[in-house]
Amino acid sequence: MAVCGLLGLPGLACVEYEHASEDGGPGGATTGPQGETSGGSTPTSGGEGGGEAECDLWAQDCPPGTKCAPYDKNGDGIHDTPRCVPVGGTPDQAGDDCTIEGSIASGVDSCDFGLMCWNVDGENKGRCVTMCAGSPQDPMCPDGLLCDVSNGGALLLCVATCDPLTPSCPQGQICLPGGPSQDYFICDVDASGDLGGYGDMCAYVNVCDAGLLCLGSASVPGCKSEGCCSEYCDLSMDPSACSGEGQVCLSFYGGDPAPPGYENVGVCSLPL
Repeated sequence: MAVCGLLGLPGLACVEYEHASEDGGPGGATTGPQGETSGGSTPTSGGEGGGEAECDLWAQDCPPGTKCAPYDKNGDGIHDTPRCVPVGGTPDQAGDDCTIEGSIASGVDSCDFGLMCWNVDGENKGRCVTMCAGSPQDPMCPDGLLCDVSNGGALLLCVATCDPLTPSCPQGQICLPGGPSQDYFICDVDASGDLGGYGDMCAYVNVCDAGLLCLGSASVPGCKSEGCCSEYCDLSMDPSACSGEGQVCLSFYGGDPAPPGYENVGVCSLPL
């Protein structure tokens, strides 16, 4: 879904974000499709799920020799529905390079049971990542990783958390808001390509460079599109340190209490 408004303030254009948002904050929407952006990485877009699932991603209840994997049932390039897909005889393991067969969100890849080919480039090549195990009530991931659920429950990925003020994500990834209430940040695909600098146009959460995020046009001076990239800022530092003329550092969480560890996370925005 697309989220209108930054920090609950009126006057901002709708900008699509990655993860479902309960409060209309600067998060929201879904992940996908993979590919077909400048630089050949994974943009993010909207989607509410593609229809009846053929299997259960949590239960992994497909027949032997197959796995339950998300795919693009709606034909819009977004992983929206689980289905059973074959697992090859010598599948790739977590962290291995991998390939996708067919369309970039087909769900058919070279990764083993419980894994998914992610961070895919324009040649359908990516890396195997672990999907969440357990249940929605008790998700499980390898040590050091967090279960991030998006796309209406059709995408379950074990990801690393991060701090947008001191990002430490692997090369090719950026620090993005995650969770239904944006109460943590995660490392995910950097789809900025040749763009993504301050003031560049954007419509997805992961098309701005590291240290930046996509905000509605009313927040960024001179922005002529639906949204433009602006900076994160540290609320404990000089509030006038933002690059844009007239911008100030506002809390990422608006008037709501910030989660522990993110009390100083702000965004550079024109006052509204």
